[in-house]
Formats: sequence, C-alpha cells, structure tokens
Amino acid sequence: MTQAFNGRDNGRFSLGADASKRWQNVAIASLGFWLSGSLILDLVIMPTLWTTGMMESSGFASASYSIFWIFNRVELVCAAVALSSIWAWSQASKSSAENQQQLFAGAVMLLAIAFSYTFILTPYMSGLGINLDVLETTKSLPAEMNQMHAIYWVLEAGKLGIAGLLLSKFERSVV
Repeated sequence: MTQAFNGRDNGRFSLGADASKRWQNVAIASLGFWLSGSLILDLVIMPTLWTTGMMESSGFASASYSIFWIFNRVELVCAAVALSSIWAWSQASKSSAENQQQLFAGAVMLLAIAFSYTFILTPYMSGLGINLDVLETTKSLPAEMNQMHAIYWVLEAGKLGIAGLLLSKFERSVV
C-alpha cells in the first residue's frame, strides 16, 4: 500500500499520460478483436455455410441463431469495453474536445449497432428462417429475409467503417 503513496504504482491504472496510453491500448485491442471476429464470421464462416449448402437444411435457422447468439454477446462486450475505454481515455488525455466527442459518438454508434444485432435483427431473421410447416415439400425463404440481409450488410459495413475511423483517430491522436 505504501507503494501507491510513494508514487511507485507501476502496474496500476492512474491519471496522466500513462493512463491515457493504457486506455487507448484497451480501446484499440477491443476494437481490433471485434473487427477480426466480424471479418472471420462474414468472410469465412458464413460463405462456407452458404457454399456447402447448409443454408438449405432444415436446422440452419437454429444453428445460425446459436452462432449469432454467442457472437452478438461478444460484440456487446467488445462495444461496451470500447465505449468505456474511450470515455476513460478522454478523461485522461489531452486530446482536443472535438476529437474526444467524435470518438465517443463513434463508440456509441457501435454499441447501438451491437444492440440492434442482438435484440432486433438476429431474433427476427431466425424467426423468419424457422420452418414451422413440416409437411411443406418445397422450402423457400421469405422475401422479407432478403431485406433483413440487406439491413445486416448495411449495418455491418457501417460497423466496419466506424471502427476503422476510430482506430485511425487513435493512431493520429497525440497522447
């Protein structure tokens, strides 16, 4: 305990330039982890499921809901960590108020996108994909599913763009 009073608290979060750099690193790490997971899901997992024909199988809606249920919760955690670390960074840094506001607004938008995925888009799309008529011989996706996919890709592009802008602002910010 005396180390903290003597100023030798090397391993702790504190105010000043060191704390600002630490919170900046936390934000960059959470955004990087989130973006890499999103890119793997969007560019590897989903295209693989599409090309193997799993999307036509009867259990695809429940399987995809399980995948996205887990990933959406990870997204919420990453968005919350990014928002919290950006807030803490803005309190400890000497960056301009405009830069801090832009970073904070971007982080809030990312959290809103994660919430919309978790509580609106994923449950709705999974509900559309579930086949409740077991006697139906031909199975087709509702036309509404195409609209939901379009909304998903617009939100995904927005998420990737906003996160990229946040990362580039952190790169250019002076600590």
